Amino acid sequence: MAPDSHDREHAVAFTLNGEAVRARVPARMHLGDLLRGTFGLTGVHLGCEHGVCGACTILVDGRAVRACLMLGVQADGAAIETVEGLTESGRIRDLQDAFHARNALQCGYCTPGMLVTATELLAECAGEIPSRDAIRAAISGNYCRCTGYHAIVDAIATTAEARAAREAAE
Repeated sequence: MAPDSHDREHAVAFTLNGEAVRARVPARMHLGDLLRGTFGLTGVHLGCEHGVCGACTILVDGRAVRACLMLGVQADGAAIETVEGLTESGRIRDLQDAFHARNALQCGYCTPGMLVTATELLAECAGEIPSRDAIRAAISGNYCRCTGYHAIVDAIATTAEARAAREAAE
C-alpha cells in the first residue's frame, strides 16, 4: 500500500530569527512542534493546541500567529521570529525590563506569547501610545492565570510611553 500523502515529509526553507534554515517536515506537523522539536525553541509554549491561549504566539512576516494553528509546511519562504530571536536581537529588552519592573510575570508560561503579542502592537503603534483599552484588546487572545493582566497592561503601556518619548526626543 502506498504511503498516505499526509505522511510524507516536505522540504521547507525559511528565515528563523534572522537565520536561513531548512528542514524536512511531515505534512501534518504543526509549526510549534517544528520550532520546539527541530530547532529547540522552547519559548514557543504549546498550551491548548487550539489557538485559544496564545502561549505559542510567534511573528510570521511581522504578524502575530499561533504556531499551533500553522503547519510547518506553511512556513516555507516566511520570516519567523520567536521570543528567543526577539530577545537575542535586543528588540524587546525594554519590554522585558518593564515586565520585570511591573511584576507582569509570575509562572512565566504565558510570558513569551504576551511579549510577542505586545511586540506586534508596539510596532503597529510606532511612536504613538496605545490606550489601555487598545492594549487589553491586543492581548485578549493571550491567557494568563497568574497576574490578572493589570501588571501586563502597565508594562506594555510603560514601554509604549518610553518608546514614544525616545522617538520624540530624536
